[in-house]
Amino acid sequence: MTQTSETPIGTDDLFNPTTRRRDSFNSKWSRLEAFGGVSPDEGIAMWVADSDYRCPPVVLEALHAEVAYGMLGYGYDDPAYRAAVQWWLGTRHGWQIDPDWIVTTQGLGLAIATILDLWSAPGEGVCFFTPVYHEFRLKTERAGRRPVELPMRLEDGRYVLDFEAASARITEDTRILLWCNPQNPSGQVWTPEEQRQVADFAERHNLLLVSDEVHCDLVFPGSTHVPMDIAAPEHRARTITLFAASKTFNLAGLRVGQAIIPDPELRQAYQQRLIALNYDAATLGVTATRAAFSPEGAAWADAQLRHLDGNVRLFNGGMAEIPGVWSMPLQATYLAWVDFSRLGMTEDEILRRVRDEAKVVPQFGRNFCAETALWHRFNLAMPRAQVAEAVSRLQAAFADLQ
Repeated sequence: MTQTSETPIGTDDLFNPTTRRRDSFNSKWSRLEAFGGVSPDEGIAMWVADSDYRCPPVVLEALHAEVAYGMLGYGYDDPAYRAAVQWWLGTRHGWQIDPDWIVTTQGLGLAIATILDLWSAPGEGVCFFTPVYHEFRLKTERAGRRPVELPMRLEDGRYVLDFEAASARITEDTRILLWCNPQNPSGQVWTPEEQRQVADFAERHNLLLVSDEVHCDLVFPGSTHVPMDIAAPEHRARTITLFAASKTFNLAGLRVGQAIIPDPELRQAYQQRLIALNYDAATLGVTATRAAFSPEGAAWADAQLRHLDGNVRLFNGGMAEIPGVWSMPLQATYLAWVDFSRLGMTEDEILRRVRDEAKVVPQFGRNFCAETALWHRFNLAMPRAQVAEAVSRLQAAFADLQ
């Protein structure tokens, strides 16, 4: 139930900058050649899920003021920051939380790693419905846990949860279910009923349910994000919701996120583990989050969605002109999930055209699960002209099909 702001903001200057992000120090562009074999001087980086335009002015102003103050010592997740998170979730999603439920983490990557460390042991199973955000598998493997894939079915352009098949893969030592809400890579928004079914599934198999909702503010008109805690409040005793300003406001490098944990026993255990790891909230990350979760931040987020909607229309329209290529309708996120499997080409041939000829580097489909090796995910959070250039290159790479 996203609530938009009352004061519209234009998109031309904010989301179509003339400066190039590839000229700065960042993972998406600096590591493009190492990841995709394409030089950033000639390639288009569409693999990492962050955006190629500046953070909101309200955030930059808050950070400038903090730096100008000149004292960057120890900080903490202060009451104003907690109130901002509470206000945002209540205003944008109708989720009324207690500020005490908020456990601040060093980004959601650390949040997931800490959860795996705390509630599972080496060799035990961590399950997730696939295809899914590739870091679910990678974090599981890095922690020495066993990935348990629960394949979904694609029916009429939408992923369907197969609980009977999923149950057959769950073993007695499977401890945790990582849930992607909204779904990445497909950009699908789950219904409340689907989420209740997932929570019931977790209860049947005695799984800790971790709902990663980092993309929940990037939902397009016509769809509504429902937090897991609203969809299935009766399962609070086993549910942790992960949330952050990182994707919406391009703040991932500041490494601040929130684990929302209503159950006091789960919350205390999690807080104690963070204390043992000597984690404290980063001052600038808290400052940026507090500024983002504000009326000014809401107006910027709404403007970004309008910009992204235009990018999605341009990209999907361009893909539709390539015979046999299909881009899944996007309900949420800025990540286009594109099916090349109908071309009758091998994975190597598709990559030759996309990566080597067009010099466009997506997140490769095989990383989300083996069954989607002929799909690829393209990040559209960039200036409109950059999306248009990517579309033109991809169409040229498949021009012989037209």
